[in-house]
Amino acid sequence: MTDIPTYTLNDGENLPAIGLGTYGLRGDAGIASVEAAIASGYRLLDTALNYENEREVGEGMRRAEVDRGELLVTTKIPGRHHGYDETMASFAESRQNLGVDVVNLYLIHWPLPRVDKYVDTWRAMIDLREQGLVRSIGVSNFTIEHLRRLDDETGVLPSVNQVELHPYFPQTQLREFHASSGIRTESWSPLGKSSELLSEPVIVDLAGAYGVTPVQLVLRWHTQLGSIPIPKSADAERQRENLDIFGFTMTDDELDVLSDLERGRLWGGDPETNEEF
Repeated sequence: MTDIPTYTLNDGENLPAIGLGTYGLRGDAGIASVEAAIASGYRLLDTALNYENEREVGEGMRRAEVDRGELLVTTKIPGRHHGYDETMASFAESRQNLGVDVVNLYLIHWPLPRVDKYVDTWRAMIDLREQGLVRSIGVSNFTIEHLRRLDDETGVLPSVNQVELHPYFPQTQLREFHASSGIRTESWSPLGKSSELLSEPVIVDLAGAYGVTPVQLVLRWHTQLGSIPIPKSADAERQRENLDIFGFTMTDDELDVLSDLERGRLWGGDPETNEEF
């Protein structure tokens, strides 16, 4: 099994340097994929109420021959459940779906500034953590302004902000803010899904020079930036390949070459306007 480094969050909890994205993993095949991923060495599993697969993730965890204490599960509250009381009810639903007593990392999926309830949602999440029902609380798709507002109104910054991040959209300014504020960056769509990223000549050539695949090179770029990628794969062999990224180290110049591929968001998910209920 690959030895995966860990990070200590601003609340003292630890997260592995890479996790498994589970979007689209449903039914018996989804359960089998989660179980296989755990057998391959994954310990961080990322789901959301809106993925409609919390039950599959929980069942995969139960079937795995790994102690529950070694597994860290992330789930997310959807926009339709923003608000203090709504958050409490939504969390109870997710916890029941997962079949767990404690959720390791609970995130606000999108800020939905038009609805303007994410601060009340955050207050509920703070209380869930204080009650011991959640180990760490964080957000997803939040901007610097959203993060500052949470801090200004509650005095509590997230442990994690999970955002779109890949060489086409390296989020340099946001990552710098995270680093200065003690927030750990997580990368969704770390491989630039449905784009030509993995066929970029500079990535193909550099991967060849290191004797790795373009996928492994890009995932290593994430981890060397200090971000936690959560690639999704249903295939056991690909899952193992995605974990095998800690045996080489790129130079700072090579990291910059990948970051220089920047072109912006790939799917138009601007946190100021995007709404996912």
